[in-house]
Amino acid sequence: MTSMSTVACKQAQVQPLMNFRGGLNMESIYHRRDKVVFVVGATGTGKSRLAIDLAVRFRGEVVNSDKIQVHKGLDTITNKVTEEECRGVTHHLLGIAAPDSEFTAVDFRRCALLAIESILARGRLPIIAGGSNSFIDALVNGGPEVRSRYDCCFFWVDVSMPVLHSFVSRRVDRMVESGLVEEVRSVYHPGADNSKGIKRAIGVSEMEQYLSSESTADDRTRAKLLEEAVESIKVNTCALARRQLEKIQSLSSNWAGDMNRIDATEVFLKEGKETDEAWARLVAGPCTILLYKFLYGQDPMAAMLSTDTSHDVTIGKLVSVSIPMIVVAATTTRV
Repeated sequence: MTSMSTVACKQAQVQPLMNFRGGLNMESIYHRRDKVVFVVGATGTGKSRLAIDLAVRFRGEVVNSDKIQVHKGLDTITNKVTEEECRGVTHHLLGIAAPDSEFTAVDFRRCALLAIESILARGRLPIIAGGSNSFIDALVNGGPEVRSRYDCCFFWVDVSMPVLHSFVSRRVDRMVESGLVEEVRSVYHPGADNSKGIKRAIGVSEMEQYLSSESTADDRTRAKLLEEAVESIKVNTCALARRQLEKIQSLSSNWAGDMNRIDATEVFLKEGKETDEAWARLVAGPCTILLYKFLYGQDPMAAMLSTDTSHDVTIGKLVSVSIPMIVVAATTTRV
């Protein structure tokens, strides 16, 4: 591995969403400890989307903490963010390890610390995001560096399991439409060891029986085997989501810093444009306010009101819709 922190998406030269001149004690801000943000949650809950939203608003860069996505290859089946989804935000530790290599929690901790220091050195905000909670726990509690150097803020994006299971099922169908079968076929070898590296991804072993029958079985049999394989992917992905939720619940009390649980269930019950509006109102908006408080020690609305109007005050839009402050209390829970 030639680089510990490889950029997968182009870096954007974006400005913070809010820039208050005169309304904040800037000296106190710059003498505080460095800040690091964590975004956790079960698979499919929108961790990547929230991490990118916050990175755009607060000049951040994302450090991937998914133990499968750290490997090269299988972008569809591992659900890696696309360049378009990155929205110009730099991503680290995404697709940096060889497909068949072992990348342990110790490896992640070492690489993530280097990425964090690199991000901070450039005056940007590190945002750690991914579903491998053992990686995040190794980073936070595996040594003294994080606790002694940084103030940490955690966002836990949570979705009701029945609702999430329905979403995950539909997402697997979309992945099949986007070429999941062809992607797995490209790495399939009869009798190969699927217990290492990228081949541990859900979807590889599940497709094995179907792929091994392609040259011998009739059309009806192949269709049945494919249907069974896709169903197994759905079942195993939902089981993964349950395990991840249990892991977050058991680890949340041990993670340094504030844990903010965001209930995003309502977002996943919407469709079309209403989904984006609900995301802004229930997830991105409250998290933006909470993160501003964490970074600057002040409510953004209070900072705006206390600023001398003769100064150049840039607020832009907090999110794409107006957010009453009561939304934060209604949608977030301290754990």
